[in-house]
Amino acid sequence: MSKKKKQLRSAFALLICWAVIAFPACMPHAGKDAIGWTLQNDEHRKLSDYKGKLVILDFYATYCEPCLKETPHLVQLHERYAQQGLQVIGLNVGGQDDHAKIPAYAKEFGIKYPLGLPDDEFVEKYLGDNSNIPQAFVFDRDGQLVKRFVGYNENVDREIERIVQVYVSSNK
Repeated sequence: MSKKKKQLRSAFALLICWAVIAFPACMPHAGKDAIGWTLQNDEHRKLSDYKGKLVILDFYATYCEPCLKETPHLVQLHERYAQQGLQVIGLNVGGQDDHAKIPAYAKEFGIKYPLGLPDDEFVEKYLGDNSNIPQAFVFDRDGQLVKRFVGYNENVDREIERIVQVYVSSNK
């Protein structure tokens, strides 16, 4: 093999190594869909597991006052629209001390939708630019982000419900 071919082969190998390190999202099984959350039964889930459903990911903590006000509305939405394809998922970001309080929180509010603990990379992806809670992310049936809600007030309730109704009624 000529010296020039060896240099080209080495340069190409170096380029591939650099791409794997610099752009992991381009590699199979890496990127945005490889990260997700772990449910209380230790099952790992990701957003693509819910393809075909309208998904609300809610980042919360059991001690967060606005979260305590938001949760009953999410419970009602889930009860009202689950049969039409809505899936609410609660992701606790309250820290290690808060994890033990999740079962009591679920019981207090009658939560029947899945609750889990997000991977660190998942939290960084969605809350990296703003870690205020609650935050709700609404995804369409193809997994595309429709809207992000930071904080909570009655206007958030109304807007989330409006979006759900549009997507459920149009089967988008």
